Formats: sequence, structure tokens, C-alpha cells
Amino acid sequence: MRYLISICGLLLVFGLALLMSKNKKEIKYKNIIMMLIIQFILAALLLNTKFGYVLIKGFTKVFDHLLAYASTGITFVFGGLANEGEYSFFLNVLLPIVFISVLIGILQHFKILPLIMKGIGLLLSKVSGMGKLESYNAVASAMVGQSEVFITVKKQLDKISPQRMYTLCASAMSTVSMSVVGAYMTMIEPKYVVTAIVLNLFGGFIIVSIINPYTVEASEDILKIDEQKQSFFQMLGEYIMDGFKVAIIVGAMLIGFVALMDLINSLFDMIFGISFQDILGYIFAPIAFLMGIPWADAITAGGIMATKLVTNEFVAMISLGEVAKSMSAHTLAIISVFLVSFANFSSIGIIAGAVKGLNERQGNVVARFGLKLLYGATLVSILTATIVGIVI
Repeated sequence: MRYLISICGLLLVFGLALLMSKNKKEIKYKNIIMMLIIQFILAALLLNTKFGYVLIKGFTKVFDHLLAYASTGITFVFGGLANEGEYSFFLNVLLPIVFISVLIGILQHFKILPLIMKGIGLLLSKVSGMGKLESYNAVASAMVGQSEVFITVKKQLDKISPQRMYTLCASAMSTVSMSVVGAYMTMIEPKYVVTAIVLNLFGGFIIVSIINPYTVEASEDILKIDEQKQSFFQMLGEYIMDGFKVAIIVGAMLIGFVALMDLINSLFDMIFGISFQDILGYIFAPIAFLMGIPWADAITAGGIMATKLVTNEFVAMISLGEVAKSMSAHTLAIISVFLVSFANFSSIGIIAGAVKGLNERQGNVVARFGLKLLYGATLVSILTATIVGIVI
């Protein structure tokens, strides 16, 4: 019965994607089926096999070591700020982003990261049927971030059609950057973080291929990566500051969103006798149920899903942490992978602003299809979560 419900969930995702498609004749069904099969294989491999366990364990150990190194610098600057035995979200979750950002900068500077992004992007283009630029952009977004990725292709921005621009932006919103992966791993199980990153990469292409199908001509299938020329220490300083800005911005957003959510919940509770988050939970509960979450957990899970959509993934992960012990392992797996993406309202502004800073005309194009962008990226998260619900 559970599998039948999840299959209905998959059909709903594809139905909602088809509903937004304006050119169904261009849809490459062969590539979509191939990518869907790959998603199921990867999900089963990562979550149900010893090889997947060892792979994720190794990945987690790497990040554990990196977070330990980051802790050295944080303790040196902020040691004694928190009382002994107390947990500081800013110190333990957000500030390590600075160190991870530095490592990304070093890998960029020595051309290691661009080589990886180009290689994986080229391989993806063969499977997805997308252009080289679209495939590179999907991988690069997961490496350097949803706004920074556009800097690397700024030379091409002016020549990109609105259709291709939608694909680039939807891919960026469907993934997460490596700089925040360590932060996610301190809040939810690492295996779900890794699984979501991998599945979302293909899920982004599947949904975009349905909502926004088109064919890239060979003459247009060009990839020009802009590489910034700066000294090693200039680069270090820039990435350190970028990482710190991200930590501060996320911290500020959390203060505002968590406080605002608490205020709204209190007001609704006083006026209607039910919190705003509970109301959202009832609205999103049917979607959570079709993703494979038991009805007993569906309302709570739906509230967390909605929180992620209207605020951001960090706020939703905090909410998940508060109720995780009352949820089944199956529910926790599904909702965890759903949360690992940048699909929320604030990302529309972030992406549109990043593109507009590089090319005003294209920035306006992105702003016009902002809601459609969020719609597609959310379907990617639902698709990934539903697949995990079937496989786990």
C-alpha cells in the first residue's frame, strides 16, 4: 500500500510539471526515464548497501575533520564566549562555513574544482540531453553556490535565451553549495544530505526537461568559464570574507525568521486556537502523505515542509530537530532529504539579484519567472523525497 501511495506521489509530481509545460512536443522522455532510473539506483546504492554506507561514512569523516579544523580557529577567536556544556548554533553550525569557503577557494584557484565541474558536467550532458552550459551549471551550483555560479559564466549571460536562463536558475535553486553542507550535517543525518545532493542533481534536469523543454543547437552549445585572475592571498582574503558574509547573513535571517515565526504562531494560537505552522501542516499534509510519510506524521511533516518554503532550510531543520524523536525513521529520512535544497522564496531574490548584478536585462528576465522557478525547484525536492520514500 505504501509503495502504491508513493507511486501516486511520483505521478502527481510529473503531472504538476506537465501542467506548466508549454511545449510538450520538445520533452525528451527517453532522457527523463534514464535519469529517473539513475535516481532510483543511486538512492538504493547510497541508502541500502554496504558500499553506500562506506562511501557516506568516508564523506562524513572528511567533513568531521574539516569541522574540527574550523573549530580550532573559532575557539581561538571566540573561546569562552559560550558557557561550558552549552551549544551555540552560530559558533558550531554557521562559523565553520568560513573555513569550508576557504577550501573551495583554494580548489578553485588551483583549477582543481573547475576541472571536476567540467568533467562531471560533460558526463551529465550525455545522460540529460541538456547543453554543456546547463550541465556545467548544475554541478557548479552544488560546488560554489547558487549566486556565485553565475559569475563563472558571466561572459555568456547576455547571449542566453530566457528558456536556458530558466534551466540555469532552477538548477541553482534545486541544489545546495558545498560551503553549507557541513552545517547541514550537524543538523540532520549526513547520509540524507549526501543522498539529496546527488538525487537533486538529476531531479533538477528531470523537472526542468518537462516544465521547460527545448533543444540546444550545436552552434549554441558552447561553454565559456570566466576565471578571475588574482594572487593566492587575494583569493584567500576574498573567500574568507565571502564565507563570513554567508555565516552572518544566514544568522541574521535565522534571527528574523525564527522570531517572526514564533510571533505569528503565538498570534494565531491566541486568535484561532491553532498555530500558523499547524495550519500550514494541514495544507501540506496530503503532499507529505503522497511522498510516503505515514498520515500520523504527515501534518507535522507538512508544517516543516511549509516552513522551509516560506523561510529557509535552516529554520525548517531547527523545527525538524525539535520533533525528530517523535517521528518514525522512515518519516525522518523523507523529510530530511526534502529540506536539502535552496527552494524557498528568499532564493528568488538571491538568484535574481546575483544575475542582475552581472547583467541587468537577464536579471529582469529571472525576476519575471521567479515563482515558476520556485515551483520547479519545489517539485525537485518532492521528487527526491518520494524516491527515497520508495527505496528506504
